[in-house]
Amino acid sequence: MIQLAELIQTQPDPNQSSQELAIVAIIDTALCVGAGGSSGSLADKPILRNAEGRLVIPASQLKGRLRHECEKIARALSWPVCESPVAQRMCPQRAGLNGGFEQAAYDVGDRKPDGSPRYHCIICQLFGNPALPSRVLFDDLICTEAPENIPEVLRPGVTLNRRRRTAEENKLYFLETSPANAKLRFEGKLHIQPPGQSRFNTYQAKALLLAGLRHIHALGGGKSTGLGWLQWEFPDSTQLNLDGWDWNSLLGGRP
Repeated sequence: MIQLAELIQTQPDPNQSSQELAIVAIIDTALCVGAGGSSGSLADKPILRNAEGRLVIPASQLKGRLRHECEKIARALSWPVCESPVAQRMCPQRAGLNGGFEQAAYDVGDRKPDGSPRYHCIICQLFGNPALPSRVLFDDLICTEAPENIPEVLRPGVTLNRRRRTAEENKLYFLETSPANAKLRFEGKLHIQPPGQSRFNTYQAKALLLAGLRHIHALGGGKSTGLGWLQWEFPDSTQLNLDGWDWNSLLGGRP
């Protein structure tokens, strides 16, 4: 008879399992995330809200900014990275790009009809490309403050003529923003899927995502005029121990 108590209970490797990364964006200034075509406001560009009326930072905007920051980090570390968003210059095509992509860390099991591997860079493994689904799924960042506690704020602006360096006639417009200096909290999660056949494990992916998030200091429109500046909190992020990770070995000896 088989005794269940005598069976060896194996624990799953956390490096090879899916994880959730909770993130909180605290808005230091007024936020302007416009919703084109929205109605119900006097503003020409109303702020984005969900069905419950809560302010939203869309997942697509966060994903695009985070991919850009992670690309900058990867290039600074001399990792071969393709060039998004042009599909022909992204993995696995990489038209006109130099070599360096044919290494074990970039082999995720994707095969050509002849059986040879298609290589995908670290960034494409996380954020996807036309031939590979994204490994990281993004939630919208939802404001925790009740809608009735956030008043409508209209910020006027005027279109400028770049050639004459003067204001255009009859080009006054209004942007809807969140209240300034209200320290609104926007919460959401990143869902990191298992690596499959990739050598880029879940903890390493989490480390790169955290580094990329810390490089994002503003979201939404009007960043150059002081809108959307923020700081991040990571409520459930564990202390990442990178001492045991051999990044050089992961990427074929590259620094």
